[in-house]
Amino acid sequence: MCNRYLSFLFMLLLSVSAALAQNVVQYDLYVTDTLVNYSGKEKHAIAVNGQIPMPTLTFTEGDTAEIVLHNQLKESTSLHWHGVQLPNREDGVPFLTQMPIPAGETYIYRFPIKQNGTYWYHSHSGFQEQIGMYGSLIFHKQKGDTTFRKGIDDIPTVPILLSEWTDLHPHNVQRMLSSGNDWFGIKKNTVQSYAEAIKEGHFKTKVTNEWKRMEAMDVSDVYYEKFLINGTSEQQLSSFKAGDRVRLRLINGGASSYFWITYAGGKITVVANDGNDVEPVEVDRLIIGVSETYDIIVDIPDAHTAYELMATAEDRSGSASIYIGEGIRQLVSPLPRLRYFEGMKMMNDMMKMNGDMDDMGMDMGLQKMDMNAVMYPEIPAEDAHQHHDNATHQQEQKNAHHHVEEHTSDHSHNHHLDHKQHNGHGPSYQKMVTLNYAMLKSPHKTTLPSDAPVKELRFELTGNMNRYVWSMDNRVLSETDKIPVDKGEVLRIILYNNSMMRHPMHLHGFDFRVLNGQGEYAPLKNVLDIMPMETDTIEFMANTEGDWFFHCHILYHMMAGMNRVFAVGDYQNDLLTNKEKAYKVLQRESNMLHFMAENDFATNGNDGQAMLQNTRWSLGTEWRLGYHDMHGYEVETHFGRYIGKMQWLMPFVGFDWRYRKMGHNEQERNIFGQVNKKDNRSAFSIGAIYTLPMLINFQAEVYHDGIVRLSLMREDIPVSRRVRAGFMVNTDKEYMFDLRYILTRNFGVRTHYDSDMGFGVGLAVNY
Repeated sequence: MCNRYLSFLFMLLLSVSAALAQNVVQYDLYVTDTLVNYSGKEKHAIAVNGQIPMPTLTFTEGDTAEIVLHNQLKESTSLHWHGVQLPNREDGVPFLTQMPIPAGETYIYRFPIKQNGTYWYHSHSGFQEQIGMYGSLIFHKQKGDTTFRKGIDDIPTVPILLSEWTDLHPHNVQRMLSSGNDWFGIKKNTVQSYAEAIKEGHFKTKVTNEWKRMEAMDVSDVYYEKFLINGTSEQQLSSFKAGDRVRLRLINGGASSYFWITYAGGKITVVANDGNDVEPVEVDRLIIGVSETYDIIVDIPDAHTAYELMATAEDRSGSASIYIGEGIRQLVSPLPRLRYFEGMKMMNDMMKMNGDMDDMGMDMGLQKMDMNAVMYPEIPAEDAHQHHDNATHQQEQKNAHHHVEEHTSDHSHNHHLDHKQHNGHGPSYQKMVTLNYAMLKSPHKTTLPSDAPVKELRFELTGNMNRYVWSMDNRVLSETDKIPVDKGEVLRIILYNNSMMRHPMHLHGFDFRVLNGQGEYAPLKNVLDIMPMETDTIEFMANTEGDWFFHCHILYHMMAGMNRVFAVGDYQNDLLTNKEKAYKVLQRESNMLHFMAENDFATNGNDGQAMLQNTRWSLGTEWRLGYHDMHGYEVETHFGRYIGKMQWLMPFVGFDWRYRKMGHNEQERNIFGQVNKKDNRSAFSIGAIYTLPMLINFQAEVYHDGIVRLSLMREDIPVSRRVRAGFMVNTDKEYMFDLRYILTRNFGVRTHYDSDMGFGVGLAVNY
């Protein structure tokens, strides 16, 4: 009895000692509204502890993190710990792992630090991530860690947090994308109009593009006024000198921007990715996907020189730089403008008439063949065309692990050219090696238990650029249930990208193995950037219960529906009193309604339209009011649902209300001989709209009184960068032609001829 009592006391003392020895690291974060000026205009943003980005939080593996969030906003908020393995209730996804933190409330996140590496954290509430709520998260290795690497883990480190800024409210960005507004293309000079196509000898390319019902080629969606490194467009690290090595912890905290990383001081050595060590690999440049992290090592070759590390937006619309060292600035050759029509031609060859991608039997994946290569001016023309020919003729060398590219010194980018100096260290005049996933290898085995049951899932990444709907297997989150997974199962996920854009797919709560040909040493990641036409496979053991989010980390793609939830085990979350009800709220977030309206105040009348849409449904109304020839008005309203993956078909029900003063013997007769004798006409209808080649809409409508109307119409034909044309013709013998010059995002000048209203010129306003 005495021995048992002593054993109990001993165990109690051990437990108390362990609890006392536990290192709790606490941070207080105060979230407030603020004003910023990145572009000469004062705009609303969100700051944490008075700063953007949020403070860098540092822990050591084995610590317990305790983060106290004080919400001083006028709206709810949350924090997600990107890439961190933790209890599900701490993951920070509103309506999935917790309820939103209300305005004025305080919330405590508490979880053990079980990893080491470079991570980050951000809001998972609405669009708050875009306007300031993102920060670095650094987990250090413990002293004596067996994975400690000399010359890698014992050199100075600097967090490098990349991001972007838009003066527009993110809600407005999403609405503009969903309504097809091409203002961002105008700002980035990526319209690819017919005038530009003719000038560059690509008229046939443009016609083929629209014949296949595709819009202009682009590699990003949003125009940003500024790109940032650690919250500024330029930063200096003056403490380093010749012979020093520095480890840069690169974090892409942008909402939708990919960045090319290039360094003026020579090679870049990649030593970690998404918080996980990899065998060191030397490259000349790499592209960091949205939400990815890379740890890289760079050298400072010469004294009295500050070497530029430049982060250039993938669409080449801007960049931000950090200068390492002190002295004369050694700059990277700026990346020139993309060859968009070359990319359009490539996409034409790969797109079927039904909207699917045609992989032509190629074994593509792991970024080994960059389908955008033909657009890069820094690649010699013969090399770029070789990429294109390989795609077209199915001659890709499957054992190629990287592209070999020649970098030319095109200085079209406005980038401090008055200070430029070249001393041969940078990659500008040598063969260039670009990182891809096939190069990544874990320094230790990552195999999963061979006796664990395997659940295999396949997802096709799908999208519709015309209406900006992003989905998986043609379903957005609001159209799916949670995917049940047994705890202890190995989940093997095959991803095929059948869309025209790349997608950084992020898994909450777990690292996954990327099956990249490295066998037992497959690298561990939590973000997989998958390019068009690629098929990649990942796998992980679902050994932590909870509801785990899996989504595209381009913020506007996620909010448009490209996400799923894995429900591992039967997890009871005390933070959610009604999980089913909360999940429905989350689902609605991925299927938001978007409103758009436009009106032409012209000399001959007033005409316009308004529309309320979500992923599948559309409620739209059009109106015309004539001042002279027409002497009447017409209002048409349609309520319909888009059908099919490409959403080219929309059946609808409608209501037509019109008035026109006609003479005693005057009649309206359509081409079918059907007659309308009434001054006033109110009619219900059923019909459908179908998108034909050349993006022409064909509308067929039958009214309750038997009258049939067929129409062909198209708006926004890109004549030049700012000029748009449109037309409409129908079986009621009505027709219209118009030209519009776009002045600003919301205003333009329009001239048109309408068979009822005559000729007019006016101011076009849109929202």
